[in-house]
Amino acid sequence: MLQNFIEIFILSAIQGISEFLPISSSAHLIIVSYLYDLKASSLLIDIGLHLGSLFAILFFFRKDLIDLKQNKNLLKLIIIGSIPLIIFGYILYSTELIHFLRNIEVIAWTTLFFGIILYFADQRKVDQNISSNLSIKSIIFIGLFQILALIPGVSRAGITITAARFLKFNRVDSGKISFLLSIPALAGASFLGLKDLNNESLEINMLIIITVVLSFIFSYTTIKFFLNYLNKFSLNIFVIYRLIIALILLIIIYF
Repeated sequence: MLQNFIEIFILSAIQGISEFLPISSSAHLIIVSYLYDLKASSLLIDIGLHLGSLFAILFFFRKDLIDLKQNKNLLKLIIIGSIPLIIFGYILYSTELIHFLRNIEVIAWTTLFFGIILYFADQRKVDQNISSNLSIKSIIFIGLFQILALIPGVSRAGITITAARFLKFNRVDSGKISFLLSIPALAGASFLGLKDLNNESLEINMLIIITVVLSFIFSYTTIKFFLNYLNKFSLNIFVIYRLIIALILLIIIYF
């Protein structure tokens, strides 16, 4: 039980921190599970990790979400922008094609390539904001980019921020668009296998509760930090981080 708790703490920290940063939570979870053969890693634990992140984003943006009732246009745009990911995500998971993408070599190259793309996107001049310029055309563009996040290493946060920056949205608004689009994405990932909970032992269910709580704490802290960061700095530090991780993985794979 203690070993499981330690592993769940590690997984929750990885999920909570990397889910909302442009560095790919799925890639980090796969890499750590691969390197250390974590026994606690499972589909149900993965659901708990995503639930914690979902609750964190809902709680952090609770006032904005309440305002969405008044701002039906923004709510409509978020729904429209999420449709491509939901459709392609369902196809990949139902056909189990997603498992062919969950390997270290794919992660290495996607981490490298989309890190470089993020750098060039972040150089764009700003003349768009979420309140005035987020349209059906722009949200569909971002939503289509978000499909790529189904590939480990791409990063859902990273690719949506990249797309928004290509459209010249400022960094903070790009982050907010990414966060709002994460709600349907996390909800889908969280509830995908909840029916399996009834077939698990009490110990596993308790571990999932602990997972949700820890993931919530790490996720909420990261969201708050990242928005403050985007208001002051560029995304270069995350680009550099991605390049370093990619280089290490490529060396491990090919040498």
